[in-house]
Amino acid sequence: MEKNKQRREPERREFDKEAWIPKTELGKKAKKGDITLDEILDKGHKILEAEIVDALLPDLQTDLISIGQSKGKFGGGKRSIWRQTQKKTREGNKPKFATMAIVGNQNGYLGLGFSKAKETVPARERAIRKAKLNIIKLRRGCGSWACGCKKIHSIPFKVSGKQGSSKIILMPSPKGVGLCVEKECQKLLKLAGIEDVHSKTFGQTKTKINLIKACFESLKELSKIKITKEQAKRLGVIDE
Repeated sequence: MEKNKQRREPERREFDKEAWIPKTELGKKAKKGDITLDEILDKGHKILEAEIVDALLPDLQTDLISIGQSKGKFGGGKRSIWRQTQKKTREGNKPKFATMAIVGNQNGYLGLGFSKAKETVPARERAIRKAKLNIIKLRRGCGSWACGCKKIHSIPFKVSGKQGSSKIILMPSPKGVGLCVEKECQKLLKLAGIEDVHSKTFGQTKTKINLIKACFESLKELSKIKITKEQAKRLGVIDE
């Protein structure tokens, strides 16, 4: 008898733009439609309201990363989106829950957030809010020498990221290969809109928090590396 494996799918949240009362000048411009998210990120403005991202990216999706482990049957462990810790005091054990959230529109925008709280719901909401405040814009393209289709299905060149002892290298792949990367990193790449990629990992990769942060740092490098117009045309990069 096969076990029913429930896989968590990214979810979309409804946002009421009319009910939103912005508190910053950037938020007021976003509500009026006087500024775009591209302009905010290109000029290096700091986003202080998560609602700015909700207003400018209506197709935003959210997902949670499995960073913890819960007890299973017969002593076995099961991956969980919550990492629970306890502090022993005179009054008793005080638990805390940590979670990691990602947001993206599957079209070049991605955010990552991590938060802790005494209960699961506040931890999740804070992590999602932080992910929206840390949103970035990615370069995508076709940097694989074996493909050359000039479509935005992979990354334009090899990048790497490091967090703690975890290091990851992302490499362009031909169309149809898929995401040859760790399972939780796949969630990150899917919400970014990347379909094909190869990877190499080093260090303590079982520490999911550091591995996901390293993957996010490597994706940041895609926009930091300077390329010429000729290189962008050859690699199929359109979101310069």
